[in-house]
Amino acid sequence: MSGQTTVLVTGGAGYIGAHAVLALGEAGYQAVVIDDLSTGRREAVPADVPFVHGNVGDPACLADVISQHGIRTVMHFAGSIVVPESVQAPLDYYRNNTLNSHTLIEACVRAGVERFIFSSTAAVYGIPDVLPIDEQSPTAPINPYGRSKLMTEWMLRDAAAAYGLRFIALRYFNVAGADPKGRAGQCSKAATHLIKIACEAAVGRREEIMLFGDDYPTRDGTCIRDYVHVSDLADAHIAALRHLERGGESNIFNCGYGHGYSVREVLDTVERFAGKPLSVKVVGRRAGDPPELIAVQKRIVSELGWSPRHDNLDTIVSSALAWERKLAGVTV
Repeated sequence: MSGQTTVLVTGGAGYIGAHAVLALGEAGYQAVVIDDLSTGRREAVPADVPFVHGNVGDPACLADVISQHGIRTVMHFAGSIVVPESVQAPLDYYRNNTLNSHTLIEACVRAGVERFIFSSTAAVYGIPDVLPIDEQSPTAPINPYGRSKLMTEWMLRDAAAAYGLRFIALRYFNVAGADPKGRAGQCSKAATHLIKIACEAAVGRREEIMLFGDDYPTRDGTCIRDYVHVSDLADAHIAALRHLERGGESNIFNCGYGHGYSVREVLDTVERFAGKPLSVKVVGRRAGDPPELIAVQKRIVSELGWSPRHDNLDTIVSSALAWERKLAGVTV
């Protein structure tokens, strides 16, 4: 059955989308990618995967792709993801994340698409009062990025109720790492993720790392986050797809490991694999940074049967560093 399913992957030339395309191929599905390449890379899409250079805000382009490839399933990754940027340019984020998602959902409803898997974020929770965070935790995003994603969740919920489109929204925690086979990884020009930044510093592409606050009420004074390997996240999308193919109901799931690592622990691990110290400058706390963000993962494990294979900081860091060395042309 799965060999006959073609999945439209929006943003499939980006970091997470490219890993999802690889996972789809390994699971026996055919992917079709649409990406405007504003942040994605054309070479991230395998040669045997049809590629459309287009924008998910273009209804005519969407209608053509969906019709031409007989699409009944969509995985939606396209969007903007930099929190500080969303504060500086909120209308850009509401256009690129919320309005474009509306256009995509509307195109899916018109074409009779049956299944929709959405790339959401733990940023919808804001700064939670209770930890760890489960799917019933209040949603109170504190920035336009989180709000733009939550609005899309609301649209999907309402579209499911009105039109029968079934969806899964996956709320990612801190995504990191790279494909263990070296086929894909993070290529952001202005990285904001800690592990990516640390690995850039390790290969000489960044002089210094800013550590924002070392006086938090945590085990070593630095923030603790739930880091999930990008390949495990891609597998979660396959599990979500199979759930919907079985007739499963729409739902929302956290995607994290249920435990976390501190900033210091991450930097120590990068130094260990790099074999050299990193230049780290401790500065003041950033506004809105909670001391700890950890997922409750029980629902995704029990209901989707998600079984992570890379739940280990060494694995995450070593794969990220190998990818960064590849980008920098560094041989070990």
